[in-house]
Amino acid sequence: MRVIAYIRVSTEKQLDGYGLDVQRDAVRAWARTNGHRLVLIFTEEGVSGKLEERPALAEALRALKDGQADGIVVPKLDRLARDLVVQEQLIAEVWRMGATVFSAVASEADYLVDDPADPSRKLIRQVLGAVSEYERAMIALRLRSGRARKAASGGYAYGAPAYGQKAVDKELTEDTREQDALARMIELADDGKSLREICAELEKEGHRPKRGDRWHPTTVNRCLTRARAAA
Repeated sequence: MRVIAYIRVSTEKQLDGYGLDVQRDAVRAWARTNGHRLVLIFTEEGVSGKLEERPALAEALRALKDGQADGIVVPKLDRLARDLVVQEQLIAEVWRMGATVFSAVASEADYLVDDPADPSRKLIRQVLGAVSEYERAMIALRLRSGRARKAASGGYAYGAPAYGQKAVDKELTEDTREQDALARMIELADDGKSLREICAELEKEGHRPKRGDRWHPTTVNRCLTRARAAA
């Protein structure tokens, strides 16, 4: 079967540690083991699980709708969504296309098929989704608490600065190198370059993302959106 993969990281820890590379390896190994042909990998870098903030997921769903693949695999079900309602909506949407949802985690595989003769499959999948949603809420609570403590001590308290900025002595200031890259992004976009073409040009010219070595279309799109909103 032809399958596409969707991988996602949402935190700096994931970007620096066990994130994208581990997820790519997981879906590739799953495809080899199960005899499927992995035709595309859609990558969402440093974004939350909110649907409106995930352009790569929208691209993956369009690829399924256009018949480029017969199924979609995620390294783990919570990469698809950490919200139970969103999880079930996405799975149902893929099924309506006549496609299949897979997880590279063997213990999750049986729960991605609704079997009228075994309703426990759907129940367990939804319980797992509810647990993921709870974990996301607890992470958000810890972040808010940490930011409140940092703000009370007079420090910058709102997570990693956006591309083009950096925190110096507890204050936000412009990052000259990143501002140059932002200006180049806007110039290339105004020239009609696609997101992938902009990524290639930035790497060719030596402009680096805030984390990692490679630019991704999702990252460029987010930078452009923020830059234009601030203009």
